[in-house]
Amino acid sequence: MRQRIKDSKRIVVKVGTSTLTYPNGNLNLNLINRLSWVLADLRNQDKEVILVTSGAIGVGSKSLNFEKRPTITREKQAAAAVGQVELMHIYQNFLGEYNQRVAQVLLTKEDFKAGERRTNTNNTLETLLDFGVIPIINANDTISTFEIEFSDNDRLSASVAALLQSDLLIILTDIDALYDANPKTHPEAKRIPYVEKVTDDILSMGGEKGSEFSVGGMETKLLAARTCYDHGVIMAILNGSNPLLIQDLMDQKDVGTVFDCKK
Repeated sequence: MRQRIKDSKRIVVKVGTSTLTYPNGNLNLNLINRLSWVLADLRNQDKEVILVTSGAIGVGSKSLNFEKRPTITREKQAAAAVGQVELMHIYQNFLGEYNQRVAQVLLTKEDFKAGERRTNTNNTLETLLDFGVIPIINANDTISTFEIEFSDNDRLSASVAALLQSDLLIILTDIDALYDANPKTHPEAKRIPYVEKVTDDILSMGGEKGSEFSVGGMETKLLAARTCYDHGVIMAILNGSNPLLIQDLMDQKDVGTVFDCKK
């Protein structure tokens, strides 16, 4: 398993709102800089990198002076429109400092359904990777109310990994790994380093969402792991507060939780 991770050629990295921002909703620029350095280092190893980022609504909510994530759909859409610009500007600046080119790709569930849109989505992403570009993907929350109400970027990242027949999906989150209990409320909780298959018992370990500016929790990550399993993609959950853990994972160290895939 660890050797397969080390040999991964195509890697999807997903980062969530609670990882990208401080508890007050402001962007953690130091963390984004370190993440950009790690992604650039993967590219320097001739690995293909796709970044799936959350945070547009959270960042936009802060910019528009909302005290928390809005509940009215049109306010979520407005926040997404404002936040997406800020996010892409910051990613472009940081990754550009490490000589990496980026492209923005906004997707909805319709783009993954069989047909012309799926083919076009795949062709665009494959071409960007051929040119050595890092696609930065987010849900198209600005125009798709269905995405806002029912989607999360954990499962979006799994759909991207499956579409591109990726080798590895790394989800950066606000805890170290999957635990047998919530480590925030149960200090005795034990880390689960390896999951062979996401069963109903494993799914029952899903917990609450992260910050008030974020969507989803461990349950959505476990659903993403189930998708990855079915499509032959290894998945790992790592603590996003330290992006250097990605390097530790690639160096075959025992970090986070690794989910096996169907051979």
